[in-house]
Amino acid sequence: MYLSRAEIGRRVAELAREIGTDYAGLEPLLVAPLKSSVVFVADLSRGLPVPHALDFIELAGYADGKTGAVRLIKDLDTAVSGRHVLLVEDVVDTGLTLNFLSRTLELRDPASLAAVTLLDRPYRRLVESIPLRYVGFTVPDELFAGYGLGLDERWRALPELRYVVAEQLSEAAIRAA
Repeated sequence: MYLSRAEIGRRVAELAREIGTDYAGLEPLLVAPLKSSVVFVADLSRGLPVPHALDFIELAGYADGKTGAVRLIKDLDTAVSGRHVLLVEDVVDTGLTLNFLSRTLELRDPASLAAVTLLDRPYRRLVESIPLRYVGFTVPDELFAGYGLGLDERWRALPELRYVVAEQLSEAAIRAA
């Protein structure tokens, strides 16, 4: 295990209080990419002490997997013009996805645009022009599952964040089935 349910819960509560202070009186719009950010945005939303709205977007990489290019699969249902938008990410590493998402939403004239991530890998950054303001945990370059993060659509429901160890994948798959 990397982070327990309690450790994650404490940090998410701290982030919610900090964001609540910064966005007092602004009624932000939380925008979360599907699917791995769902657990984090749900917990963050429940902890936020300010009125806010939620919306979801879905992104995917292009099939070649080499360019780092991102495409939009599901757009927002909410207009962002004049809104204070907070992007809620599960993991930020290269910054390519967050950069694409922030550039896309900036064209829609939000009042402000910032991002929060549960996990950050700043040493993997390929793009520095990202609006990352809040970070839950800075993590090593490891593969994780749980707390919304999945591998082949499995293990998202684990309440804690676990290392994914290649040798143990088949054993864990048998237990999870």
